[in-house]
Amino acid sequence: MRRPLSRRIPLGGERTRLTALYAGLLVLAGAVLTGVVYVLVQEGLYSSISMAVTTAVPAQRLEHLPDSWQSALPVTPPPSAALASPLPLPSSGPVPGQSLAITRTVSDAAESAALDRLLTVSVSVLACYAILSVAVAWWAAGRVLRPIAVITDTARRLSGANLHERIALDAPPGELKRLADTFDGMLGRMEQLVSAQQRFAANAAHELRTPLAVQRAAAEIGLAGEPSPERVARIRAKLVEVADDSERIIEGLLLLAASEEGLRERRRVAVDEVARETAAALAGEAAERGVELVVRPGPLTVEGDPVLLERLLHNLVANGIRHNVPEAGRVEVRTGPDGVTVTNTGPVVPPETVPLLFEPFRRSTARTHAPGEGAGLGLSIVDAIARAHGAKATVTANPRGGGLTVRVRFPGLG
Repeated sequence: MRRPLSRRIPLGGERTRLTALYAGLLVLAGAVLTGVVYVLVQEGLYSSISMAVTTAVPAQRLEHLPDSWQSALPVTPPPSAALASPLPLPSSGPVPGQSLAITRTVSDAAESAALDRLLTVSVSVLACYAILSVAVAWWAAGRVLRPIAVITDTARRLSGANLHERIALDAPPGELKRLADTFDGMLGRMEQLVSAQQRFAANAAHELRTPLAVQRAAAEIGLAGEPSPERVARIRAKLVEVADDSERIIEGLLLLAASEEGLRERRRVAVDEVARETAAALAGEAAERGVELVVRPGPLTVEGDPVLLERLLHNLVANGIRHNVPEAGRVEVRTGPDGVTVTNTGPVVPPETVPLLFEPFRRSTARTHAPGEGAGLGLSIVDAIARAHGAKATVTANPRGGGLTVRVRFPGLG
């Protein structure tokens, strides 16, 4: 469900600054436009008025102007040549010089009145425009910042109990929409991490509580009364076995935590040599379980922590041996330009459970507490070590014969 932009923006702050900026730009643009219009009108107003007065009021009608205008006009004496002329002067109407002066006076008065009126109207309109600009700028700033208010309110409400909430901003594509979508993506990743940590804590508590319960039961029941030496020996062996399981779980958790912290040292490691050594160390266990262990080492050298890389290969090969079919089982280890690939036969793994195998304490089958059974941290440690080296670990179910194929591809290869 998308969240509409209906949040109110608090007064002050960024909205006030944006309002001042928008309003200032709008008022400045209005003032410049008003000034340009005033100058352009002033430049051509006199000639336009003079042309209009000359056209609308011919010289023959200028004699009917009011006396006050007539007395204000300059008197132009007739030329001396006209005095000597035998032709009679016109009986009525102003002389040409006087008509020109009347036209100029009328034009000047009209120009002054028009400019005064234009200036008054322009200033009034500019004042109204400034007030309207502030209102429009305030509204526009609020509309621009409203998505940020939605993001802020959502972030303020979030806690470990409601990480499922999303902004889901209903807005046209743009920078703020991308910001909200990025925030939603970050919330999704945080929710996954928190859920994984919660599951990890719950599973770790369960895995550590089970050995303690077994130890307590063995001590209370097995040693009750007067146990025989044989019974004491069995209880002792059981307690040692449970303690070993607890120790393996704790070591696995510590190694997982160390892998998550990143690399403490980095040097060139011949992974193909590490694969050979790991296979040789686990050859005895493979023979006991009737599993064929095959190593096809190709040249592979990476920059990394040799201890962690040895643990990565050990977990992959050990998982392949332990989660296999008795008799006629097979584990193949291959190194080369494509990284490390470990393929094993075994039970058929449902495809929907494959992506979950990298989670801590996740197993493809239910735990039976059989001797040598792992704690479910093997692939989690592999994934953490791979990420610490910038590598990518993937697991796929084999289409034939069951089992899994785990690949670890290091950066800069192939």
